[in-house]
Amino acid sequence: MTSQVVIQMAKDLKKASTKNDAPIWAKLAEYALKPSIARRDINLYRISQLTKDNDTVVFPGKVLGTGNVSHKITLCSFSISESAANKIIESGGKLSSFSDLIEKNPTGKGVVLLG
Repeated sequence: MTSQVVIQMAKDLKKASTKNDAPIWAKLAEYALKPSIARRDINLYRISQLTKDNDTVVFPGKVLGTGNVSHKITLCSFSISESAANKIIESGGKLSSFSDLIEKNPTGKGVVLLG
């Protein structure tokens, strides 16, 4: 069963997609409504390989703390381990919520969707 928080987040993402003509937010809403068993996990070393300095990254799953990020990123994900969060902050990066991300990047330009 999907929680009310996730349902509300999906509604907000769909609304932002329609309002800003940004298909990235609609895609994230789709991912949010999938069962948690269907969501993916990703390790920090993989994020580090796929991104560059100052990227804004969205991952629709759980971020795990194996490895390190060698550059600054802004990360938004459905879930993140405590060790991964600490490593991102230690490398000079930031963690962001979906509402903050939509506010800063309404059209989704410059946002890297992993997954």
